Amino acid sequence: MNAATVKRWLPRILLLALVAGGVAFLIIERPWASGDAKITFQTVVVGKGTIAAQVTANGTLSARATVLVGAQVSGRVIEIHADFNDQVKKGQVIAKLDESVLKAQIDQAQASYDLAIANQRKASISLADADRQLKRQQTLKEQQLVAGATLETAEVTRDVASASLAAAKAQVSQAAANLKQARTNLSYATINSPVDGVVLSRSVDVGQTVQASLQAPTLFTIAEDLSRMQIDTAVAEADVGRLTESMKATFTVDAFPGKTFDGLVRQVRNAPTTTSGVVTYDAVIDVDNKDKTLRPGMTANVTFVLAQVVDAVKIPNAALRFKPTREQMTALRDQLGGGGRGSDGSGRWGSGQRGSNGRGNGGSPAGGPPREGGNTKRDFGDKKPVYKLEDGKPKLVLVKPGLTDGSATEMLEGELKPGDQLITEISGVSAAPRKVGAF
Repeated sequence: MNAATVKRWLPRILLLALVAGGVAFLIIERPWASGDAKITFQTVVVGKGTIAAQVTANGTLSARATVLVGAQVSGRVIEIHADFNDQVKKGQVIAKLDESVLKAQIDQAQASYDLAIANQRKASISLADADRQLKRQQTLKEQQLVAGATLETAEVTRDVASASLAAAKAQVSQAAANLKQARTNLSYATINSPVDGVVLSRSVDVGQTVQASLQAPTLFTIAEDLSRMQIDTAVAEADVGRLTESMKATFTVDAFPGKTFDGLVRQVRNAPTTTSGVVTYDAVIDVDNKDKTLRPGMTANVTFVLAQVVDAVKIPNAALRFKPTREQMTALRDQLGGGGRGSDGSGRWGSGQRGSNGRGNGGSPAGGPPREGGNTKRDFGDKKPVYKLEDGKPKLVLVKPGLTDGSATEMLEGELKPGDQLITEISGVSAAPRKVGAF
């Protein structure tokens, strides 16, 4: 192929190569918005009021001291002198069991005791006779009238009689103990209240037989004093380190919606409780219940007040979380009038305050896009940026946050006042440019 032919075909070959290979991607950046696009801001209002840092937990109300009254002997219930909600005094008879079997046991124990006493007397007489026989044999032995074996037999007889007397005395002691136990069991047939209090529950009826062979059956549950109660709460391990004794707490119960009760943390117990892998700790709260409004077993929704500030300037946390992207801020600078000037007329979308580097709070040169949005971060120290809507335009304000309750945060330092509008979302500009690929 000669040079002329090559020159004639070269443009055609290059064109075919471009068509066959294709174009990998043609990047087209969509404009932010037309000049007619409407920019809107969603805002929240700066408020003023009380902010309290809190921890919440659930618990159950109970009396500080609850006594389970049981029966120490078996028998049939023949009398009941206390019922649900009755006030009882210490030592008051609240129930009786059938005593006939117990009295028969006392009679048997008494008979055994009398028999043991008789055997003791018999053994004592036998010992006295054995002593006399031994002395007689010793006298005869001294006179050489009896053999030595006879004296030894008398000694053995005396020793056996002495042992028999000791055994008889032991039997008397045993019989006396059995008699005492039988009489004590008879006293157990009368059930007395061990404390002053109120009957929470009664578990038996007249005619019912109770069995106390393995363990004492519960007949009554008595709360010692319902004017002083407690709440046992299950506090998550992530929050338990923030609780201390004598800390104030408030709680509500479903029985009285809208009413808040006060309490005081008495103890944070060290024993953990693990349920389905979740570890909790029991924080015991003392509750004053002088009016007897609260009842044992009620479920309490408890709030522990960790700290509290009154008359604080409250910044909604949604405003603190809002971080516009760099692209959004650039688009706003281009669209918000003034020939690209910011709300402060300085060419920056910010507060207009300059730092030591000669830049504005946005961290960019005058006329350039602010840099606190997007992936570019600026260190504001202990302060946080929020964006105040002023004359329809956003303005950067730095605030120092304080106590938070999860929805609002106290402002320690900053140029905000109650009623100011803070931006939480921007509509009408894109969050990032859209790239379109084509062959």
